[in-house]
Amino acid sequence: MAVENSRPGHAGTPVSDGGDVMAAFFTCENGRYIPGRKSLSAWSATQLSGTVVCGLLAHGLETCSPGTEFVPARFTVDMFSPVLDEPIELRSAVVRDGNRIRVADAHIVQRNRVRARATAQFLIASAEPPGKIWRPIHDMPVPDARLDHADGSMPLFKSGAGEWTHSFTSGLNSHRKTVWNNIPPLVDGTPITAFERSAVVADFTNLVCNWGTAGVGYINTDVTMTLSRLPEGPELGLHAWDNVSANGIAVGTAILYDRTGPLGTCTISALSNARRQVDVAVAGEAQPATAGMI
Repeated sequence: MAVENSRPGHAGTPVSDGGDVMAAFFTCENGRYIPGRKSLSAWSATQLSGTVVCGLLAHGLETCSPGTEFVPARFTVDMFSPVLDEPIELRSAVVRDGNRIRVADAHIVQRNRVRARATAQFLIASAEPPGKIWRPIHDMPVPDARLDHADGSMPLFKSGAGEWTHSFTSGLNSHRKTVWNNIPPLVDGTPITAFERSAVVADFTNLVCNWGTAGVGYINTDVTMTLSRLPEGPELGLHAWDNVSANGIAVGTAILYDRTGPLGTCTISALSNARRQVDVAVAGEAQPATAGMI
């Protein structure tokens, strides 16, 4: 399979259908997950965005969690085949169980083929050890306006020292990007969980790290999210932290945070896709039901 046919999505941004209520990304029928139109990618109308792929894999992995005393400290997704706009079989299983660590795998299957896979490492929460160590001081931007609608909200974008805005044209520059989110339900009829919310936002790393003056020209083939804790409340921010590239391969890192401060990092590997460069603003105008779902 040609490299550019690996999963196309990299920056899913849910929007409403003209009102404030946001539809869920999936419905569940007879044990399979049916994508809604907000799940589609702007790279291809027949494929799903990486954000919802990550969210659905987290949904499967969460069934393997040992309990609320454990934190999903590492979540890694490999997206090596397009996930199609077709019913999805979601498989998950525990592969290692212990008193302090549990590791689980999940797979998205379509047409009897694994399209994407993920692994999660659940670590038990405990008291911090004694002593002082160096830690960086993070000054994360937080909007005054709250995105707290129970059914999700339009995202806010920030470029450099600019103001927070809902505008999809705001990122056509070379400034550092930040996005602030309130993700709608992943599966219809089921409230989104903190882990699922984090997994969806993790795939925005390609957007905040690789959105520039000509749009987004990279497709990320993986996502790794590390968490020291789960987010508090519905709002979750992602702030570009590092970005290096050479030979058409980019590696981006972003800080994941909420209103109380940082909670983890997200890292992606991405491939140049210059022949199918996506202008986030144009995609939002052309596909109002799935604006930003790239």
